[in-house]
Amino acid sequence: MQSITTYKMPSINQIKIINSLATKKHRNKHNLYVAEGEKLVRELLLYKSSNPLWIFCTKDFLLNEFNREILSKVEIVTYDELKKISFVQTPNKVVGIFYQTENNLSIDNLKNELSLCLDTVQDPGNMGTIIRIADWFGIKNIICSKETADIYNPKVVQATMGAITRVNVFYTDLLDFIPNYLESTNNPVYGTFLDGENIYTKKLLNRGLIIMGNEGNGISTEIEKLVSDKLLIPSFSTNQEKSESLNVGIATGIICSEFKKNSSF
Repeated sequence: MQSITTYKMPSINQIKIINSLATKKHRNKHNLYVAEGEKLVRELLLYKSSNPLWIFCTKDFLLNEFNREILSKVEIVTYDELKKISFVQTPNKVVGIFYQTENNLSIDNLKNELSLCLDTVQDPGNMGTIIRIADWFGIKNIICSKETADIYNPKVVQATMGAITRVNVFYTDLLDFIPNYLESTNNPVYGTFLDGENIYTKKLLNRGLIIMGNEGNGISTEIEKLVSDKLLIPSFSTNQEKSESLNVGIATGIICSEFKKNSSF
């Protein structure tokens, strides 16, 4: 095994592959994604299901706790070399290239669970934040429309802060999935609307789907028809001019908190 104190430049081919991972097309082609930063990469390396292809890091990235198999994939590089393969303006010690994890969607596994459902949430920062929120509130599964931001987008991965390893994310046609879910589980499907019931006074179950809509358009008309329970996060502003809506990540946090606070089986 190469000494981890030896500097090695990433090859031209490695740089080409890593830079191509900025696009979903090439992430899927290579079945890879990029993770950056000491905290995030360390969490991924310590997680059993994470499988690294290459780890490029500066000499001051601590490696002592990792096993021999992981260390064999480590290449020590200079900060200038790290910048060539980084997707952020100021790289932080380490860039990891990991294999994507395949998750199989099973409605049976969702029957007794509270799950999130994302209808075309497109901003990578919002997507990563929602995954992190799900992890915080113990929500194991997120089901996404095919138009929702890719979980392996570098900005999404960064925003999850490691939660990507603990939450299952699936992509499917929601207009097929939700009717099958309703038929199989008889669980409620929740969604937020301006004409919904006040979330702070409505009885909430600790199972079902919570649908979060697109940043600009909310829940689509077709998906709205499948919602059984419409919810409202009321505004308490006393100003005549007030915000029209909440950011979808913030709204998701409020909703998940309220479900976990007041839910019952």
